[in-house]
Amino acid sequence: QVHLVESGGGLVQPGGSLRLSCAASGFTFSNYAMSWYRQAPEKERELVATINFNGGSTNYADSVKGRFTISRDNAKNTVYLQMNSLKAEDTAVYYCKRMYSEYWGQGTQVTVSS
Repeated sequence: QVHLVESGGGLVQPGGSLRLSCAASGFTFSNYAMSWYRQAPEKERELVATINFNGGSTNYADSVKGRFTISRDNAKNTVYLQMNSLKAEDTAVYYCKRMYSEYWGQGTQVTVSS
């Protein structure tokens, strides 16, 4: 059974940093591309970043390019999202998702506020 468990969210001041983690189980993690999405209040869920199976290719939404970095550790079955220079508009619930599937984690709240 596929499980994706996010962690690392919290409250941070504007300009601060957070690193989100998503621990995967129930499938051969190193075979699959992974992604991070986010959903702000009263907004649709949006794609933030993707990473291919071995970490050799990444893509980002324009809104986070240059501030966020997606990475993965296939030995630990974990995908990460390093978020720097956080802004109030980054406030959202962040979800990891196995790409080309409907497997989602439960989400972790990120709040950027002074």
